[in-house]
Amino acid sequence: MSDPQSSPHTGYRILEPSASASAEASRRIFMTEVLIGLSKKPKSLSSRFLYDAVGSDAFERICDLEEYYLTRSEFEILRNHADTLVERFGKRPINLVDLGAGDGRKTAVVLEALAARGMDVRYVPIDISEPAMKTVVAAMGERFPALPIEGLVSEYFDGVRWLSEQTERTNLVLFLGSNIGNFDKAHARAFLQQLWSALSPGDHVLVGFDLKKDIELLLAAYNDREGVTAEFNLNLLDRINRELGGNFDRKTFRHFATYNVFSGAMESYLVSQERQRVFIGALRQSFEFSPWEPIHTEYSYKYLDEDITDLAYFAGFEIEALFYDHERWFCDALWKVPGRR
Repeated sequence: MSDPQSSPHTGYRILEPSASASAEASRRIFMTEVLIGLSKKPKSLSSRFLYDAVGSDAFERICDLEEYYLTRSEFEILRNHADTLVERFGKRPINLVDLGAGDGRKTAVVLEALAARGMDVRYVPIDISEPAMKTVVAAMGERFPALPIEGLVSEYFDGVRWLSEQTERTNLVLFLGSNIGNFDKAHARAFLQQLWSALSPGDHVLVGFDLKKDIELLLAAYNDREGVTAEFNLNLLDRINRELGGNFDRKTFRHFATYNVFSGAMESYLVSQERQRVFIGALRQSFEFSPWEPIHTEYSYKYLDEDITDLAYFAGFEIEALFYDHERWFCDALWKVPGRR
């Protein structure tokens, strides 16, 4: 790992300058992934590319939709249980580590509970994107002007590992918003086991899980009446056009989201409605689409309580608490790395 580079006055440091995503490095990664994804059968594109500036704005609008219960349910959990959560740490100094902070609204609920108890807390968002880091540091610094903030621009596990080596503080890691649901079972296990290995005994994680429920509720959440989710997905084609010189015509594609009863996941697709050829200038290559051929864009796996238990124990965590909203549609699971601290 490179020596950390401090960014004075901005509240973050860069652990890995080469990976922190210069615009050109990010573009090369995007080009490679698009080439691989559109050359496969079936075609697919990673959900992480949905979140450029336009896509992130669309996702914020999704979170406020009536049909999209996930954000409301997790806010309810945090509002109702944040005090119980932070009481478990006594007066120990805390690093509140935020993996993929987004706009920080849910994290702020936990920070307010920590502040109300007069606890010694440092806020540590971790993100590979320096622009995203600048945004969250500025927003949280404005909301909590007395809060020490030291973001880390790095891969999640490198940042957590570096932090554990630098401090004796207890780490409380937040991985909220059902982000774990973007991984299939094998990759979720691998992610959580890597997180466990980067932490120290006595550290905790709070992981958000969207629970299995009435299928009509799931379908409505990913097929909203206003078409915001469709816009969120179709923007991926616009992004390829903008950044890679593609000539996708979004009017010839439609968003389609369905629930797979075998895997337990909502699956999102962009479906070509006609036979067509799309040229992408940066790749100097055309891609053929048959009528009704899909591009897979996202998984969102749903869980049972026993699935959450199995994941925790497989990865090496102890279950401290499971917090639910009143409908039991969502769960924030508090896990601990075994051992003393």
